Amino acid sequence: MRRRWVKVLAITVVVLAVLFTAADRLAVHYADKEAAQLAKEKYGYGNTTDGHLDVSIEGFPFLTQAAGQDFGHVTLTAGGFYIDTTSNTQGGYLHIDRLHLDLRDVRLTSLTGRSAEANLATGTLTLSYEELSGAVTRLTGNGGPLQVSRAPGSNGQAARVKVSGTVGGTALNTTGTLLAQGTELSLTIPGADRAGTAWRVSLPEGVNFTAARATADGIEISLVGHQVTLGSSRYGG
Repeated sequence: MRRRWVKVLAITVVVLAVLFTAADRLAVHYADKEAAQLAKEKYGYGNTTDGHLDVSIEGFPFLTQAAGQDFGHVTLTAGGFYIDTTSNTQGGYLHIDRLHLDLRDVRLTSLTGRSAEANLATGTLTLSYEELSGAVTRLTGNGGPLQVSRAPGSNGQAARVKVSGTVGGTALNTTGTLLAQGTELSLTIPGADRAGTAWRVSLPEGVNFTAARATADGIEISLVGHQVTLGSSRYGG
């Protein structure tokens, strides 16, 4: 009789554990989708039909974290969205290949306002040379296609790029600079009609660019933020 009782108890514990785990995973799935929708609304990361945005609340159990309104690790990955130039120049849009943010020690500050704070945010933003090439070609507008590729000499927040092609019937073969400061990306191309162009990336308040480098595949930009406010950006939202 005792063995039967132990067996029943063991089965009951297992069943409850499975049910709790299932409920926990359903809850975190719902929370991930809600957080992703908020990021789309606040930061414009879902402004293309082929873009993607994923938010993942790490750690287990989620329900315990939710009860305390404190989450140890949240990740956000977005790609395929676009940003406009700061002057809204026609045709100056730039597609972002990938934005990834690691958020640590996230605390809910307002359920009604759907806002939170993160103690630390780190991440990267990646631009492809193909998308940069398309953007500078559209902005120049009076020549053949321009090709942007890797150039040596990246330093700090300035990534060096090679720009070649034809502008106004004249061959162009020069080295430009993509500078990442604050939340702005500025591209300077000596010899082009539009020598300087700037784009602003909508990032959570407190997150800034810290470094930029030209890699074989594109421009990789580092992001860091302390005491980050989620659910708002310094440029509205």
